Amino acid sequence: MNLTILIISFFIAFTTSLVITPIIRKQAIKFRIVDHPDARKIHREATPYLGGISIFFGVLLAYVVFWPEHEHQTAIIISAFIMLITGLLDDLICLRPVYKLAGQGLSAIMIVSSGLLIEKINIPLFGEVQLDNLSIIVTILWILAVSNAINLIDGLDGLAAGVTNIALTSIIIMAFLEGNLAAAFLSIIVLGSNFGFLYFNFYPAKIYMGDSGSLFLGYMVAIISMLGLFKNVTLFSFIIPLLVIAVPIVDTFFTIIRRLKNGESVMIADRKHIHHQLLDAGFSHRGAVLTIYLLSALFGTLAILFGYSNIASSVLFILIALFLVHIIAEMAGLVLGGKKPVLILMKKLTKNLGSKTK
Repeated sequence: MNLTILIISFFIAFTTSLVITPIIRKQAIKFRIVDHPDARKIHREATPYLGGISIFFGVLLAYVVFWPEHEHQTAIIISAFIMLITGLLDDLICLRPVYKLAGQGLSAIMIVSSGLLIEKINIPLFGEVQLDNLSIIVTILWILAVSNAINLIDGLDGLAAGVTNIALTSIIIMAFLEGNLAAAFLSIIVLGSNFGFLYFNFYPAKIYMGDSGSLFLGYMVAIISMLGLFKNVTLFSFIIPLLVIAVPIVDTFFTIIRRLKNGESVMIADRKHIHHQLLDAGFSHRGAVLTIYLLSALFGTLAILFGYSNIASSVLFILIALFLVHIIAEMAGLVLGGKKPVLILMKKLTKNLGSKTK
């Protein structure tokens, strides 16, 4: 597989998604498959969803055209379809959380049954750790965690699609540097299809991806990272995948902590995610999305730097990553009872700098 094929595959996925999305949108409107506004949601008008179907078919067509042989190929395709159907059923009939989790679990079990596992990780100060019998549990948890992280962050127009594209771009760069064409190919076709959909999904969105899209994208990021990032024998192979999707992962983690602290169910949706907090702080819809894009890009850049740095310089990157996590914690209202000391300081410094330059 050469660069020409990778470029062609991107445009096949992109064009397919770009063409199919308006068709899916019309059908969703025709059959009244729309997301209605409520107290928790941001949008003001009923908006069609099921955009995940167009993302899926863009990826599928590009894959079928070139059909790269891979030992886990069948399991990846079947599991992707299971994840898509699980999300689609939730979009159509609103599955109970336990059934939704069961569908995701079935998809993950299909993967581990094929032998695609996270067999080892490299942890700073501890070195390489063989997971042995724990590899099955770690793999299932990884797939579930990433799938749900992308699902939970899908709260603003273009947010989940854009964050996923930034993560995939980081993975593509590392895949090329490592010569991992399998991970690069999958990343590129998902990126292409997602860009085609994002044209209609960015604010103001004409269509939403729904759970079918967010679960499918999360699943694909989890699988691609297993094929690429976890296979790298480097000191930071445990940290790098987490950095690539740090924003949705950290948001999910803080959401669970907040709900447990308040005695709330971790399975019930609310309006307290990072993007909601940014809106409440006065950010515009587009501004909140672009702010999270920036955070995702910073984490993605850190992931790439981690992969090719020595221990000394990595200390600086760790401190930067922790600082960004703290910023997200402040956004989520989990610091000092909801106070935002660093954000307020940054705002003051920016304001003072702006006044001095006038």
